[in-house]
Amino acid sequence: MGDPRGFLTHERVLPTRRPVPVRLKDWKEVYEDFDDAELKNQASRCMDCGIPFCNNGCPLGNLIPDWNDLVYRDQWKEAIDRLHATNNFPEFTGRLCPAPCEGACVVGISGDPVTIKQVEVTIIERAFEEGWVEPVLPSKVTGKAIAVVGSGPAGLAIAQQLTRAGHRVVVFERADRIGGLLRYGIPEFKMEKWVIDRRLDQMRAEGTEFRVNANVGGPEGEDTTVSVASLQAEFDAVVLAGGATQWRDLPVPGRELEGIYQAMEYLPPANRVQLGDLPETTISAEGKHVIIIGGGDTGADCLGTAHRQGAASVRQFEIMPRPPETRAERTPWPTFPLVYKVTSAHEEGGERMYAVNTTEFTGEDGVVKKLKGNEVESVIVDGRPTFNPVPGSEFELDADLVLLAMGFTGPEQGGLLSDLGVDLDPRGNVVRSQDWATSVPNVFACGDMGRGQSLIVWAIAEGRACAAAIDEALMGETLLPRPVKPTDRPLV
Repeated sequence: MGDPRGFLTHERVLPTRRPVPVRLKDWKEVYEDFDDAELKNQASRCMDCGIPFCNNGCPLGNLIPDWNDLVYRDQWKEAIDRLHATNNFPEFTGRLCPAPCEGACVVGISGDPVTIKQVEVTIIERAFEEGWVEPVLPSKVTGKAIAVVGSGPAGLAIAQQLTRAGHRVVVFERADRIGGLLRYGIPEFKMEKWVIDRRLDQMRAEGTEFRVNANVGGPEGEDTTVSVASLQAEFDAVVLAGGATQWRDLPVPGRELEGIYQAMEYLPPANRVQLGDLPETTISAEGKHVIIIGGGDTGADCLGTAHRQGAASVRQFEIMPRPPETRAERTPWPTFPLVYKVTSAHEEGGERMYAVNTTEFTGEDGVVKKLKGNEVESVIVDGRPTFNPVPGSEFELDADLVLLAMGFTGPEQGGLLSDLGVDLDPRGNVVRSQDWATSVPNVFACGDMGRGQSLIVWAIAEGRACAAAIDEALMGETLLPRPVKPTDRPLV
């Protein structure tokens, strides 16, 4: 490496977040620019370890030590070439991925890991600024056509790989813009949407076609419906990359009251306001006592959104106990450490409540006003957590707006999946073979639709691997990379 003592010389430094009072007045990304000299220091902390576990921690197999060294040596053009060799969209992962690579960093065994995400996102932003991100055109046209259903990170990765291999690729998206949850589920303060549009411009120049307002397998008679039969007739292969969008609900008394919404009913309208589609959001936290049920990233997205809308108070519930401050024995290196995390949204305010369960909602005139709950104690039964109420811990809180951010249970049932007749596993996910094929000929599946709710980096990795399988199925051979298999499981 460029500086074999870098990890001993320099402390881990993260980008500075804009002051809370300032950033709450807008929806821009929260981070300030990172100094180039400091970035070189951070890249130099990557030690010359014999086995770079960060490569294994990343499902994409990113060549992290390589581009850390190149950044340290000011070889930025070579760095983006090395980064793009394994990752189609580092501008997405550099902003949104929880960085299992950093959890597997060797430096992190006895200290703070390398700031891999910051180096990654800086490389790609430098590449765009310098004009190095150009369309990659195929050397030949195969005459084969592939339909990709879903335009999230998995679908976009498949589309770009197969387009570059010379196939005609059409991406179908039921929303009015491309991007899936990247577009309408991720708030602007985490990733501004010009970041997506910039990459889509490259993909269009490469030849990928996009069709929006195209609900494949939707209700018959609707103008937006695209029949499964028409796809199978027009295309040589169909790829299911629609994600795990079936949200988990909370069936307790009072759930039917107005003012209780799923996170994905709340976040998209807020994004549409920033995109200029709506003058104001249809669901606002302004002046309200807000309770968010769910302690994950989606809950944090709701938290930051509620702050910017001017909520009177915000509480975020998590049924699990508060995570430890440092790596616990149950998540040993190089697995991803489940530790207490303060995101930018948590830094902005609100109260986090752990080991609590919601038992009932009450209201007036059909509108929610109160939430009842209790503390719980978690015990492991048959390898799974069970939550027992703590006697005497019952409580009641004001609740004018309740947001359910408890994750997703798998792909939406009916419609597309029913029309195709693909086999599903006991959890409702699409069954895939080792070649990413479903039970229906010439139909493939990847991303969350097959593996269940997961990380953006896994979606891109599965998209790249599925593209290679399709290319081989259509052409008899492939040169596209296969970073993962359907049976792979993360260290997260």
